[in-house]
Formats: sequence, structure tokens, C-alpha cells
Amino acid sequence: MKVDVLIVGAGLTGLALGIDLARRGVHALVVERGETLSPGSRGKGLQPRTMEVYEDLGVLDEILTAGGVYPVGMVWAGGEQVGEHAMFDPTEDSEEDCRFTVPWMVPQWRNQEILLARLTELGGTVAFGREVVRLEQDTEGVTAHFASGEPVRARYAVAADGGRSAVRRALGIEMRGETLDPGAALVADVRIPDLDRTWWHLFPPSGPDSEFLALCPLAGTDQFQLVARFPGGTDPDLSLEGVRKLVSERTHLAPGAVTELCWASDFHPRAALADRFRERRIFLAGDAAHVHSPAGGQGLNTGVQDAYNLGWKLGAVLGGRAPEALLDTYEEERRPVAEHVLGLSTAIHREEARRGASTRQLGLHYRHSSLSEETRETPGPLSAGDRVPDLTVDGVRLFDRLRGPDWTLVTLTEGVFLVRPDGYVGWAGATEDGLASYRARVGLG
Repeated sequence: MKVDVLIVGAGLTGLALGIDLARRGVHALVVERGETLSPGSRGKGLQPRTMEVYEDLGVLDEILTAGGVYPVGMVWAGGEQVGEHAMFDPTEDSEEDCRFTVPWMVPQWRNQEILLARLTELGGTVAFGREVVRLEQDTEGVTAHFASGEPVRARYAVAADGGRSAVRRALGIEMRGETLDPGAALVADVRIPDLDRTWWHLFPPSGPDSEFLALCPLAGTDQFQLVARFPGGTDPDLSLEGVRKLVSERTHLAPGAVTELCWASDFHPRAALADRFRERRIFLAGDAAHVHSPAGGQGLNTGVQDAYNLGWKLGAVLGGRAPEALLDTYEEERRPVAEHVLGLSTAIHREEARRGASTRQLGLHYRHSSLSEETRETPGPLSAGDRVPDLTVDGVRLFDRLRGPDWTLVTLTEGVFLVRPDGYVGWAGATEDGLASYRARVGLG
């Protein structure tokens, strides 16, 4: 079988990339070693910038229907409610250029279902039960061999197979970072019918030998996501009885309050970054390239935006409209962003920072990218490399004009802006003088 792009991994990063390529007419195949989409709520928070991406990919309505806003935290101690805790800092005035102001909660399993349905609608395919065991690449493409079935030949491949990426390890690309806690953490989806779903229930450690536990009502479901930390040397019990015992020890709830364990997993919070995001014709994206603490809800959002950055570049090169050198800008742009976001999520994990404006990812930029060309002597607030704000121009949302897989030329009082397919300014000038040479450089003729 021959395809343009082979995507390894049907998580959110792989599915988002598949959607972006499919709408560009690129023949891509997503392969997933599991027999189904991965279960569990896992990463449940969608930041405002990711909501903008989802709007462009055509899944926003379904995402809005499936999810909801985060509840306020309720802190418990000794079986009593002792105070409310705002989980996110208020939106600042400077963020009014975005339709979305707060994170939106959608359990990851539902998020994946929505993206898979959209990919299928666009004619894309996910092949389940296909485990990649070997990749070979040459100057023309990549050949993937599987544990069973015929090999696949692709012009490019993208490893979106998670933090333990087999593809990354096979390429010999190192992940450098640190383990953030001495002990493991547990995340589980449970049913507790008698627990108030108005609050995100927070149970701080009650003593020196105790650890944190939280129960967050999952929007669009009748379940709670349970998160708990454990001391070093302790292995979480992932059984129903183990979870019941844990809840009764750390909260005021009786063991029987947990009526069902729907899914559970344990992990060691880690922050790590791949040395490089590309090995010739194979790219790393999502958790395969950067692993975050769950704190701050940055990991899955950064992965989706990796896909959004890479998708239009692959489409342009495969379509013969841009030189292959354009693909070099993927690592150039995304690795510094991932490094910055890793620092932020680690600071939040250590309670050195709050979930504020920076976690919404609206201010991330590519000003220092070789693709960003600023020709004005005095740049204004909107510069080459910046995300374009969702302004209203002549009664029409600017993002409605930008939506779709193409470049857009926008003229504002501050200047002329050539907006990339991912919504960032590629070129900025006082007039269109010099724009032609930039267009030629990026394959626009």
C-alpha cells in the first residue's frame, strides 16, 4: 500500500493531523496498535487556542455539545467544606480578541471519537491493530513494517504514538527531562452517584503521611475523574476495591460511594523534551516529542497544535507548491514552543505558577522563525509570527474569513498581513511592497 503520509498513533495529535491532511487532499493513513481508540478521560482540558484550531478543523460544534466549563474547586478538610478555589485566573482584557476565554472540558475518549468521526467524514482512514515494528527510510520515502499485514510505503511518516513512542526509540532520538514526583499518580473514571456535581472536589493532604486527591465531575457524563498522588515506593491499586479504599481513606465518603470503576491508569509525572523533532522523512509530534505534567492542561493542546503546524507544511510540499525546506520550520517553530510550555506546566505542577493567561496558549508566537518576515520599520502590536486576533471587521469575524486550508491576505489600519493557514502572520508590511518575494519563498507564486 502506498500513501503520502503515514501517521503512527490514533490519539488526538494523530487524528488532528489526519483531519488537516484529509481536507487538503493528502492521502494519509493513521495506524494504531490498539484495536480501538484508547479509553479514559485522561487529558480533558481544551485551551482557547485549541478551540480555535478545532473550529477550523470543523469539529467545534460537536466539541461544544460534548463538553462544558470547569466547575469551581471546593476544598474539603475533616469532612467539612472549608473554602472555594478558583481553578483558573480571570480572563484579562487583552484576551478579548478570542471567542473562547476559558478552558473547555471534554473527556479525552469523547474528544477522540469526535475527531475520528470527522476524519472518516473527510474520507480518512484509521487502521486499528497495526503495530509498527520497523521503519526504513531512503531519499524517496519511508517503508513501515507491521507485526502483521502488508507493509506501507509513504513519502513521509509522523510518530504520534505517545510518550513511550516506539518510533522515537527506534530512531535513537533521546528524551531529556526529569521525573517531577518521587511517587506515582493515579487517574481513574468513577461513578459516585451521591456526590454533588456542582464542584471540583479537592482533598489536600491531611497530614505528613497523606497525599492529595481530587474528584472532578466530567462534563457530558455521569462520571468523575479521580486524580491522586502517592508517596514514593507505593504502587496504586487499580482495582475497584483499591479505589474504594483510597477514596474512603482520603475523603469523607464511604467505600460504597464509588459504585463503578470505568477506567484507571497510573503514571509517573514527568517533563521531557526530544532532542530533535525530525529524522529525515520522519517527524515526531505530540507526546512522542514532549511529555508534560497534567498540571495546567498543556500536553494534549500542544500536541494538537503540533499537528496544525505540520499539516499545512506537509500539504504544501506534497502538493508541489513549496520546497521541502519548508518542513525544516516545523522543528524550528514547535520545539521552542514545547520547551516553553514544558517549563510552564512544570511550574504549575510545583505550584510555582497559576493557571492563567499563559496556559490558554493565545500568546504563543513564531516571531523568531525564518518564516516570519516583518518589513515595517516600526511594527505594531500585531507582528510577523503572531497569532492573528479574532477581530470583527465590517461586522464579520476575521476567523470566518480565515477558515480553511489556505493563506489569506488581510489589510488592517496597522498594515498588510499575509496570514498562514494555521492563523499566524507570515509576512507583515506597511504596503504590499516586498510581498511577492515572500510569496515565492513559501510556494505561493
